[in-house]
Amino acid sequence: MKVAPSLLSCDFSKMGEEIVRVDQAGADLIHLDVMDGHFVPNITMGPAVIAGVRPYTKLPFDVHLMIDDPLKYIDAFADAGADIITFHAEAGSDIAATIAKINARGLKAGLVIKPKTPAEVVFPYLSELYMVVVMTVEPGFGGQSFMADMMPKVTVLKEECRRRGLSVQIEADGGISEKTVGAAAAVGVDICVSGTGVFKAKDTAAAIRFLQNADRKG
Repeated sequence: MKVAPSLLSCDFSKMGEEIVRVDQAGADLIHLDVMDGHFVPNITMGPAVIAGVRPYTKLPFDVHLMIDDPLKYIDAFADAGADIITFHAEAGSDIAATIAKINARGLKAGLVIKPKTPAEVVFPYLSELYMVVVMTVEPGFGGQSFMADMMPKVTVLKEECRRRGLSVQIEADGGISEKTVGAAAAVGVDICVSGTGVFKAKDTAAAIRFLQNADRKG
């Protein structure tokens, strides 16, 4: 399993150094949560911040847009240094047009579903996607409890991808730590987003290794 530490849980006063810390500790991607205060009740970062921290690592930037109109901002986040842009199926933008815009910029597109959104919503778009993100908390704030009852969605998505011969990555986002990662590993999650589970760990490298090898820990 790949691990994408979420900067939402880092020390914002030294974000660049925090990125270097998890990079050196073995992270596979860097997860950046973009919130607009409308789609979710929190405000975090925008393209300027992402551009500012881009030079601190060569790891892929996994940019999660929790905003009302993602299509309007694809160019801005692409220019800021995003490698993967994921956006919500529940947002206001046309889904197919937004995916097409991300792909046209040469980036990898991902579609995110909230806990109350069924996995089948993404089926019409799977062939154009690099990733589907299953939220395992309600989006908006870090530090929430993992919702294990979201894992059947991963199974549904995996089965549909296998049926259609697609190799879409399935990412689980929210509340994943050493205590909860086993449930994600058991259903074959490809990438886990972990905020407090990585940034608040006593040994960052050990925490990342544990998550990466969770499938071998039963």
